[in-house]
Amino acid sequence: MKPLQLLIGLCLGIVILIIPPTQLQPSPLDPLQTLAVQLDGRKKPLDTVARETVAKIHGSTNYRLENNQTLNYLQTYLSLWFNNRDWNQEPFILLTYRPLKEKIGLDLERKYFSFRELVSSNLGAIVLEANQKQADNIELTRDEREALTIEDRLALMLRTVGTDTLPLVPHPSDSKGTWVSILQSQQYYTNEQITPLQQSYQTLKQAYRLDPLLTTLEVGQVAETLHQELAALSPEIYPKDSVLQREVNFSSFRPFSKAWKIYAIALIVLLLGLSVKQFDLYSGAVGIFLTGLFIQGYGFITRMEIAGRPPVTNMYESVVWVGFGIAAIALVFELIYRAKYYLLAAAPLSILCLLLADSLPAVLDPSIAPLVPVLRDNFWLSIHVPTITLSYASFALAMGLGHIILGHYLVAPQLFQRISHLSKFNYRVLQIGVLLLTTGIILGGIWAHFSWGRFWGWDPKETWALIALMCYIVPLHGRLVGWLADFGMAVISVVCFNAVLMAWYGVNFVLGTGLHSYGFSTGGSELIVGTLVGLDLLFVAAAATRHNRWLLSKSSENLVKQLSKKQPVMAKDN
Repeated sequence: MKPLQLLIGLCLGIVILIIPPTQLQPSPLDPLQTLAVQLDGRKKPLDTVARETVAKIHGSTNYRLENNQTLNYLQTYLSLWFNNRDWNQEPFILLTYRPLKEKIGLDLERKYFSFRELVSSNLGAIVLEANQKQADNIELTRDEREALTIEDRLALMLRTVGTDTLPLVPHPSDSKGTWVSILQSQQYYTNEQITPLQQSYQTLKQAYRLDPLLTTLEVGQVAETLHQELAALSPEIYPKDSVLQREVNFSSFRPFSKAWKIYAIALIVLLLGLSVKQFDLYSGAVGIFLTGLFIQGYGFITRMEIAGRPPVTNMYESVVWVGFGIAAIALVFELIYRAKYYLLAAAPLSILCLLLADSLPAVLDPSIAPLVPVLRDNFWLSIHVPTITLSYASFALAMGLGHIILGHYLVAPQLFQRISHLSKFNYRVLQIGVLLLTTGIILGGIWAHFSWGRFWGWDPKETWALIALMCYIVPLHGRLVGWLADFGMAVISVVCFNAVLMAWYGVNFVLGTGLHSYGFSTGGSELIVGTLVGLDLLFVAAAATRHNRWLLSKSSENLVKQLSKKQPVMAKDN
């Protein structure tokens, strides 16, 4: 590896990193961003509340009006909060699940519907039935689970539009005490303390009606005054500006979004170096890739500081963590073997994980929510869940290497030496994955013993984790006794990842049952996932067909050579 080229790659990655997507200028909205709000069991800036609320309801952080004007998440939230338009009629609520739309009589081709459309549909009957089944502890259908998700979005709309109950006013003495709204602040403070505060709040609402986009300096001055008055009520309880600003900066910086873009550049540089033999760009690609890994690591550390726990408690966090694990494991193996193909396999997978997490906030919820009771033991949370998800990352990397190997069998089966080396690299990753998954299952059993009073209970998550482990352990042992060769292990790497996909995605989005309910979600498209799995299996079948034909042709060639060697001897005897 060339140190100078590696350094240049790192510098290039840093330059890409620090280039802002847009010109950053002070905005009148800045003081509003760092207003502290007590919601969802923690104190967070209004910027985060706005981003999470809009993403949960609309599935995107921007909202396009009928006149094609686009509001960002904070402008949209303020419009909801101050209720300056008829939100009953705005097509704002996301609903993409076609069977549910068909069942309640909505347009199948539309994604967004108004509050009135959904309330006046047959959605209410499905929600009532689902709530009754939940009360009777009866398993819900996918339609019913999706209906409850829409009910949550409707309820969030009701709590947001025109609300005067946003808990902005801190408790006077208790750091864990309940905050109240500005209109309820007399519960804690005297009239002398709250009168200026209420006047500033009313002035802000009036200023917003005059300037809905909040672009004037007067609006900024009112917002700054309101912020200062709220913080002055209880300086010991109100979060420090630096803490609130850190979360705002984290959200606006979007480290995971930047990371996948840097990985993509590293992939392009690596492919260019492999394609054009005159250019040795390997070390530069490693440097750029390393920058992406650093920025993703920074994102994890910052999110942990904000949440006060490891960032691996829901599907969003696990997807981002798996993307990080793929990149980190690949880089470690790359530094050991200098294989080039580890990064080639890892980069597309890490990009895919981070891209999904970045673009699907309604499906992979990025909000930081309170932990359910079973997850509040941070010791077990810190070792069991990361170990399991790192095993998923290892198997995903093996799956990527398996695709590269099968691609060689499909288009270049004559490259024996390269295929042999790739198979050895793949085998090492599979061993790491099995070790991590076995360890994770054992640790999970110990945690389950302390949390639920039993080591193993055949919960769907536990069962599919065990199935995934068996899908890899059996072939690895089969390889030792000669049942499988390089081609067979490549097929196993690709096909057996479907068991991991079921344990990771299927239990959470398709089955949606079991004690691991804190990871469940809706909105995942089984049709899309199933289609991709089917296409992947067709690729495996095509590689297998090509490999069998190539083996037959080689056998025929060998037979012809043997016969041609014997022919002169037979002629001489005659």
